[in-house]
Amino acid sequence: MASPQSSRQDDLVRRHLYLFDLPKELLETLTLASTYTAVSPTTEYHPKPKADPLKSEAADQTIKSTSCGLCSQTFANLQEQREHVRSDYHRYNLKRKIKAQPAITEAEFDRLIGDLDESISGSESDESDAEEQEEADKTRDNLSLLLKKQAKISPESSEDSTNHTVRLGKQPVIWFSSKILPADTKLSVYRAVFSQAEQDEPSHLVDTIRRKQLEPKLPPKKPKSSATPSSADSPTYFLCMIGGGHFAGMVVSLRPKPSGAKTHTGAPDRHATVLAHKTFHRYTTRRKQGGGQSSNDAAKGAAHSAGSSLRRYNEAALIAEIRALLVEWKPMIDAAELLFVRAAGTANRATLFGEHHGQAIRRDDPRIRGFPFSTRRATQGELMRAFVEVTKAKVAKVEEEPHRDQLAGLGAPQRKQSPSRKPAPEKKVLSEEEQMQMHHTTQIASLIRRARAPALLSYLSSNSLDADYNLHPDVAIPGIPSHQRASLAAPLHLASKLSIPAIVSALLVKGNSNPTTRNADGKTAAQLASDRATKDAFRIARAEIGETKWNWDAAAVGAPLSKAEVVAQVAREKAEAEAEETERRKVEMDRIEQEREEEGRREREREGARWGRGSTVAGKAVGKIAAGRNQSGQERREEEMRGMDAQMRMRVERERRARAAEERMRRLQGDS
Repeated sequence: MASPQSSRQDDLVRRHLYLFDLPKELLETLTLASTYTAVSPTTEYHPKPKADPLKSEAADQTIKSTSCGLCSQTFANLQEQREHVRSDYHRYNLKRKIKAQPAITEAEFDRLIGDLDESISGSESDESDAEEQEEADKTRDNLSLLLKKQAKISPESSEDSTNHTVRLGKQPVIWFSSKILPADTKLSVYRAVFSQAEQDEPSHLVDTIRRKQLEPKLPPKKPKSSATPSSADSPTYFLCMIGGGHFAGMVVSLRPKPSGAKTHTGAPDRHATVLAHKTFHRYTTRRKQGGGQSSNDAAKGAAHSAGSSLRRYNEAALIAEIRALLVEWKPMIDAAELLFVRAAGTANRATLFGEHHGQAIRRDDPRIRGFPFSTRRATQGELMRAFVEVTKAKVAKVEEEPHRDQLAGLGAPQRKQSPSRKPAPEKKVLSEEEQMQMHHTTQIASLIRRARAPALLSYLSSNSLDADYNLHPDVAIPGIPSHQRASLAAPLHLASKLSIPAIVSALLVKGNSNPTTRNADGKTAAQLASDRATKDAFRIARAEIGETKWNWDAAAVGAPLSKAEVVAQVAREKAEAEAEETERRKVEMDRIEQEREEEGRREREREGARWGRGSTVAGKAVGKIAAGRNQSGQERREEEMRGMDAQMRMRVERERRARAAEERMRRLQGDS
């Protein structure tokens, strides 16, 4: 049976903790964490329910089926898993995996995103309009900016020895601890909700949170004469997002509104009070091409089409609508404590921060914050989700790292490389001689592969290279696996391996290459030859060079062979092959003839059985044959096939055509 203290802790960490309405017992014991922590994701920590032996197996299956092995996360249901797969955090880890880099935690990803000015925009649902996706592809979002920023870091500065430390910058969250929370559990609050002056005094952050607590209260009714609701009794936040022709703005009161109901944990339910909200959408992005019309006009010149004119009009109308709304909301914006803005792209930032009459938001306003997490399409629902996220006090399990001292200052801490991560292999520094060897190897291999014998000899001569020049084993050669490169000691070995007899002859006869040179496997070039033409090239070279210059038997070269003998041998083999082919055709024709004669005999027997045997039938047949001597060929054929059915007629016709084809073939063979 769980103790009351343990039950109270479980109930506390399961609750949705609103930063401006924290439980009293948690608020009284809240202290700034003495160390930064390595957090496995920054998602909320939910204690495991009491084990149920009847459901343990099903629960295990659920965890396995709704998890992400790449990011090492598990999810309560399939919907959360799908949202995670579509998130920029998961996509970023996928890109790291492609580069053979380890996955990072969500806390580290949020910290990287928090260092950028803009937050990430994406698609909210699967029913994406083409322009949203294209605008997201064209716009420089935070994920693209982050990848480009990391790509600019040189390998020397990003990968070093195991003692190398990486400067992290400020984390997007600040960690707090409490006596009533488990020892390995901490409370995180987004840094963006504190002003710069409050962040500069870290020891006073707990007092700041206590001062910001607000008593739940029903909002006052809006006066009929007032155009905008009053927010004098409560601090407010202004939130807006713009991108892809979408705009969403909202002014939210920080004072929670009681609903009278209770949550599943028994705590009173609270609701946010939205003082004002508005969304706009215009068709401004070019379908299946991406980017706004104004961006395309600036890059390629103004297009003259109905679609481009419509998009230009919509861009101007959207800017006018947004600025008119901001001017109308100017009193509420001026009274807001913080302004959370997502405006990715130059055109979107110019819409909000560009100079215009009654400008409500200025670029240098110290209250402006970016969303320190991933965001989706600009909608009212997304703004409310962002507000809930940024004002939430998250409870998470952490691992202490004593080298991160938060009380010493909220500046950029340093992190040692994980001991489980293998150090990057040191890059081999090539000497000038090795670089020149690799260059010559590349050129020689290219000429050999293309069978350019004169060019190869000229290259060796002009660069004062020996015909037995030692090839570098690290140079990639098409057609040669990497594990076989070491067996190519000289150009002669490469030519023999690639079965190029012209290069073999040129290197031996004109290049004075040594055929007895052995590679790392102890084989000569002749032993690497795999076809007859290449082997004959070695034998011809032996005959032309002579027996005294090289030990041809040690080089595993066959008996000498002159070119005339090779030509005669090739001609003899060709004649033998043709004779064999002629004999084969003759045997085949005889077989076909016998089969046809046998088929004709069987056909005559069947006809005789059909018509019967007797002097009358035989006399009629003889009379027909005699009468047919004075008939034409067509008449004789018609007479012969008279009384036959269609199938028999076709058979007789095929046999006649076959005999005619045989006769033509005999005539052709006789003429040749």
